[in-house]
Amino acid sequence: MKSDYAASLAHLKKDPHFAPLIKKYGLPEIDRYHGKIDVFHALLRSIIYQQLSGKAAATILGRVETLFPDNRPMPETLLKIRAPRLRKAGLSMQKIGYVRDLALKIIDGTVDQRKFSKMTSDEIIEHVTAVKGIGEWTAHMLLIFSLNRLDILPTGDLGIRKGFQSVYGLKKLLTAKEMEKLARDWRTHASVAAWYLWRVADERKTNKVV
Repeated sequence: MKSDYAASLAHLKKDPHFAPLIKKYGLPEIDRYHGKIDVFHALLRSIIYQQLSGKAAATILGRVETLFPDNRPMPETLLKIRAPRLRKAGLSMQKIGYVRDLALKIIDGTVDQRKFSKMTSDEIIEHVTAVKGIGEWTAHMLLIFSLNRLDILPTGDLGIRKGFQSVYGLKKLLTAKEMEKLARDWRTHASVAAWYLWRVADERKTNKVV
């Protein structure tokens, strides 16, 4: 666990809704990619994961990564990979278009990760959503899992909405405004809270399948 999360965990442990979740699920695993993969790799990963189960997306990501030297995706290399090879790895033609646009915008500086440290989260969202196929959800994943922003609440994510519903014992899914209202006491620690909301939603889904 990075020391950055200590304050968030300490705060959430005082919340009656999150204290039992922290005890049940342990430390959050949201620092997996911090400082380990660059923005191109992170966004490539997010595009691949769009609208797929985690298992299927991980398989495709692994196949795509093997197309690069040392399994390290680089924008210049991606543009040299012909579409049939990317299709064979599991990418749809639509996603091939997205990842190529991402590569081009990284190369031409439209998306410049060197500026991110001086940008607000909203500015980064605006910056990366200039890429085809990248919306607010993908930008939020980048901010949480790669850029170590601790105050991100992806209210457009279905798992987060279902997590809120379960954790707060509600009969229906909430709107973004309603979620923001419930989150006021822990809003600056929302990224860590979101991880626990996802765990609750995942368990609820598994239990329904069983």
